[in-house]
Amino acid sequence: MSKSFRAFGLAVSAVVLTHLPAAAQTKVTNEGISATEIVIGTHQDLSGPIKGWGVPVANGMKMAAEEINAAGGINGRKIRLVVEDSGYDPKKAVLASQKLIERDKIFAMVGPMGSPTVLAAQDILFDAGVLQLFPLTAAEFTFKFDPAKPQERLKFNNLLPYVESTRAAVKYMIEWKGFKKPCIMHQDDEYGKNVLDGFNQQLTAMKAQPASITSYKRGASDFSAQIAKMKSDGCDLVVLGTVLRETIGAMTEAKKLGWDVTFLGATPTNVMEVPALGKEAVEGLYAASGFEIPYEDTAKGKVKDWLVNYKKMFNADANTQAIIGYNAMMTFAFYANKAGKDLTGQKMLDSLESGEKFLDIFNSPPTKFSKTDHLANTITQVQQVKGGRWVLVKDNLMF
Repeated sequence: MSKSFRAFGLAVSAVVLTHLPAAAQTKVTNEGISATEIVIGTHQDLSGPIKGWGVPVANGMKMAAEEINAAGGINGRKIRLVVEDSGYDPKKAVLASQKLIERDKIFAMVGPMGSPTVLAAQDILFDAGVLQLFPLTAAEFTFKFDPAKPQERLKFNNLLPYVESTRAAVKYMIEWKGFKKPCIMHQDDEYGKNVLDGFNQQLTAMKAQPASITSYKRGASDFSAQIAKMKSDGCDLVVLGTVLRETIGAMTEAKKLGWDVTFLGATPTNVMEVPALGKEAVEGLYAASGFEIPYEDTAKGKVKDWLVNYKKMFNADANTQAIIGYNAMMTFAFYANKAGKDLTGQKMLDSLESGEKFLDIFNSPPTKFSKTDHLANTITQVQQVKGGRWVLVKDNLMF
């Protein structure tokens, strides 16, 4: 981080101090709040390798903002959402965050996309006293914070964490199917490391050993070497720390080799595009998940209406990513409303840590934070691709 920008972060005039002891004061900005609006920022991958996540997440956030504003806003203030494209590039995410803070004067960063991109940019937010809320990554650095570092108190995550969800899903699959040679292929970044950590921790707890551990570089498209190695090592369960196209690519390669092995994906594999694009190649894939994926032909009530409205707005079917983006904005609105008409950064922080529960329309587990735990949920499901769509296999799993 440049000295000039760090100086900027320290000198922001709209930063206030929380009511913690003097040794642990947290700066929180009041920028982005006016009599008529609240300015929210986000960076998404709109053009890079995971734009299949970034575009619908941004759409879901836009849809939520329109609904909130049409209903009168947050205690009379309308949301102004500013979306920047990171291309899933950490350097671009840093530049986007600097722009959102310095030029757009955002009040909070909501739903930023990706483990490496969020990690690269989050200290810039904290230096400026900007809340980092509900990022589109469940890596531990997005919610675990050191009380001795008061600015880390500004991060909150409402997604199912990779370590815990991987542990719960691996435990269930091994106990259910009796696998003896579990293996893993993971992306070589913070996301993949979290999946690997969950995999290793659960095997250690079960006094088991991995038969094979292999990785790939973020953005790779050829997985022939990794799949050949795991097949040679005799794997009977392959855990995938992959995203969308990597999941399809790995399973397609296994089909080419005639390798009939069980695949278990981390939560980012649990999206509609995997069966829609992967078709027969991904049939039978299991995945850790935080909530059931709704389909328009079977959904009812508010969920059915939401799916129909999303299609009208964006001329595309809603998916897991759109739901997560929508919920990120709706969760922000819930706690901002609870903070009251005289909204400040301090009151927003207090509201987030109040223990109040937010319930979405999709029957997800309740979102609830406390002063010591900025993670909302660790309850895991396992779903499977059957007949080209995701179906629930097991609910309420813990490791």
